[in-house]
Amino acid sequence: MTSKASSGCMILWHKLSEKRCPQQTKPPSIASRFYFVRTDNRSNKTSYVEDFPESEKQEPASYPSAQAREAAHEQNESTDVEQRLPHFRILWVAARKNIVIQVIYLELVLNANMPVHLVKEVNGVPEVQLPSYLEEVDFRTLQLGCDYTNKFIQGTVSLIYSLTQLGDGTAFLKIILQEKEKFHPEINTINILFFGNLAEQCAKIMHQGDTIVVTGFVLEETSSSSKHGKNCLQLKMSPNESTAYVYVKCDTVISEEPICLSVTPKYTYTPLNQLKHGSIVNVYGAVKFFKPPYRSRGTDYCSVVSIMDQSNAKLTCMLFSVNLDTLPVIYKIGDIVRFHRLKIQQYKNEIQGVTTVGFSSLTFEGTLGTPVIPRTSSKIYTFTTDDQKAVEALRIWAANHISSSGALVKLSDIKAVQYFDLTCELVGKAEVDGSSVLLKVWDGTKPPFPSWKVLFEDGSLEGDADRINQLQHLTVDILVYDNHVALAKSLEIGTFLRIYSLHTKIHPNSKKQSNIPHLEFHLHGGTCYGRGIKVLPENNCDVEELKRFLDSVDLAEYQQLENVCDLDYNISNSYSSQDFVSPCDLERCQQLSATVLTDHQYLETTPLSAILKRDAPQQYRIRAKLRNYEPQKLYQSVKLHCPKCHSLQEVPHESDLELLLQEAATEQSDPKLQNTSLYDSEVWTTQNQQERKIVIHFVKHDGILHAPEDTLIMIEGGILSEIYQLSKKFKGVIPVKSSQEDLIVLDLAVPFLIQGKTWHYGCKQCSKLKTMQNLNSLVKEASWTPVCIAQALGIVPLQYVFVMTFTLDDGTGTLKVYLMDCENFFQIPASEILNSDDLQKNMEMIMYMLCPPGKKIGEYPWLECFIKSYNVRNEVEQEICYRIFDTVVAEDLI
Repeated sequence: MTSKASSGCMILWHKLSEKRCPQQTKPPSIASRFYFVRTDNRSNKTSYVEDFPESEKQEPASYPSAQAREAAHEQNESTDVEQRLPHFRILWVAARKNIVIQVIYLELVLNANMPVHLVKEVNGVPEVQLPSYLEEVDFRTLQLGCDYTNKFIQGTVSLIYSLTQLGDGTAFLKIILQEKEKFHPEINTINILFFGNLAEQCAKIMHQGDTIVVTGFVLEETSSSSKHGKNCLQLKMSPNESTAYVYVKCDTVISEEPICLSVTPKYTYTPLNQLKHGSIVNVYGAVKFFKPPYRSRGTDYCSVVSIMDQSNAKLTCMLFSVNLDTLPVIYKIGDIVRFHRLKIQQYKNEIQGVTTVGFSSLTFEGTLGTPVIPRTSSKIYTFTTDDQKAVEALRIWAANHISSSGALVKLSDIKAVQYFDLTCELVGKAEVDGSSVLLKVWDGTKPPFPSWKVLFEDGSLEGDADRINQLQHLTVDILVYDNHVALAKSLEIGTFLRIYSLHTKIHPNSKKQSNIPHLEFHLHGGTCYGRGIKVLPENNCDVEELKRFLDSVDLAEYQQLENVCDLDYNISNSYSSQDFVSPCDLERCQQLSATVLTDHQYLETTPLSAILKRDAPQQYRIRAKLRNYEPQKLYQSVKLHCPKCHSLQEVPHESDLELLLQEAATEQSDPKLQNTSLYDSEVWTTQNQQERKIVIHFVKHDGILHAPEDTLIMIEGGILSEIYQLSKKFKGVIPVKSSQEDLIVLDLAVPFLIQGKTWHYGCKQCSKLKTMQNLNSLVKEASWTPVCIAQALGIVPLQYVFVMTFTLDDGTGTLKVYLMDCENFFQIPASEILNSDDLQKNMEMIMYMLCPPGKKIGEYPWLECFIKSYNVRNEVEQEICYRIFDTVVAEDLI
């Protein structure tokens, strides 16, 4: 056991004789020790000396409380070695005048019955030696069928994958071990697979860069014939037969000066405007934005948190954890967070925070005047009066600089088309179909419009039927989709929720059935803009306030509405009498249209009121004004569309691509697939701790290499920043990986081709992938176009399209129509807009002119469009939808 002294002084631990040791409450381990700690309160210093004076030796009166043991453990949370020695606690404390004497019981992980041993190395010398009968073998000599009972493998951990579970629930951990001495560069890494409690223990104490020894392993072939060099072998470690030794370096500095260490560590917190790349810091901040934790593409949970402090600097943090409970518990913007051991890195020229070993967090309510109570799943943490002052100071600052309630809206204040956060109580739920869940909620206020009632099967609604009926005029029906469905299904009736980025819109058929608009409520899939659901605890201040309000609601007043006609809802609540389109304006309008028809000039103009009464499919020519459009943030309108299966998907976010590429970069390239007749290959090793290998394959033209701007390359092991740089210099970049026979496309979740700023994706469902050797058909003419490459590789390319919803009004009625267009309507390529600020500004200007904010709709320009109607059927009902076609924005608007 050792501790890190900031002054560089050596700390000496001195074992007490057994007669002074308190009675142990658990079996002794191989390396259990008891130590005296002498604290002088006058100087607030702790001394570790060779012999205690007899006058100060005292027998313990009793063992300390659980709280005292937790506090003792928390005092050592900042020491890396002590974090990895879980059985470290203060057994008793005795005081004499100004002297406090503690007996510390230290139990190393070296328990005789445990499959994992933690071995301390002091100045390179292990404290515990391996059994003499064990003999070391190197990677090159490993062969199937040999007996390795008394053998061991030693190496350095180059990569640790996340702890996961197999189908039967068995814990599973995979690491890549690198040979300590690289005698054989071509065979210097091997996979090790841990199972059961051995996997769980290794995941807790094993770090990247550790030296480890494994014994009792089983040697087997990997599923890939080219995974790790020519041997293609891996080690299998079972908890009953295998043992792992993890070596921890603890260098000491000899000093003749008195050795001292503060009993309670003093944490230093760095202002957000002083963060530097590569540092590991402790920070406080007020939450400016956050995404509730969600499952990433791997096994980890992810949460995105943006914080600010009194320096007015902003820091975005990407937090990952296998355990959902270890991520910060944030309920709303304005909450205060404390992060310990946050790693700072640079991403796209911006400072970013990420989790690292030992990361911990506390969250506090940001509302002024509320109790300062930490939210955390950990039972062990430090919180001093200085922390209390820091939280209160940050609360005061945030109250004047961060709006914590801007997104929170009551149902009585909602608008016809809006995104907002809602705090509510769940009174009912039902599964609507395989892809969505209905939530019936209320917040005690009455919405300005009735809620569209979602259809569901009889008997599927959970909740008190009498209460649901009693609250029918105060509840709204929310449809929850995609990644939020699993959580929605698990919610208990009566729980209090905060739903983030809830979307309201007018039901398209409601005005055909009556004069009253009905609102739909949707929680769409994905996590954009913090979209999600959070269960609030009963002691949350917002919940307590909501419960008091719900108790005060006079339900009898709303019961009287059951027999009242819905005429109480005035359509003027939606559109003011001064904000309408006159049908007369349509008849006499001489204005030029802001849009131009490209075909079908023979069609007569049809009023929207007539279109609403007709069946589909039909084609119409209309003249109307753009009352509203979605999404308001135009970059969200860009989607990926498959022309074959007609599926739509979001453009992958760079953070998701980075994770996929980083994981793929850990896979080894097969040397047998390098330097073929199709391409020349070069291997580079990155200059960092991981020494990652990057392989670039340069595709030849008629057997020779051309200039970079005319050359197609394929890359193995590259991460996002490296691919960015290469795409600027070469004709195109294809991310690939080694298979058993040939190079193949890395994954269709990442682009199959990068050309400059344009990233080309393929449809996973429709593509039938072929190997890279099929590019030989293109070599002669060097036809490196996306279409040719996709065809050669069996990929169905996805198209970038604008997908928007327009609400059109011609004075006779309103109609919601869809726009799905690659580049014709705006005359802007959808594939380029995400990477061009100028194109984004052009599009914003076009929408500003078509739907000018701050003006009455009577002043809006007219749009002349072709639309076609078509039927869409789901499990509940058939609906008629409308879509714009053969229409472009007038050139004078571009």
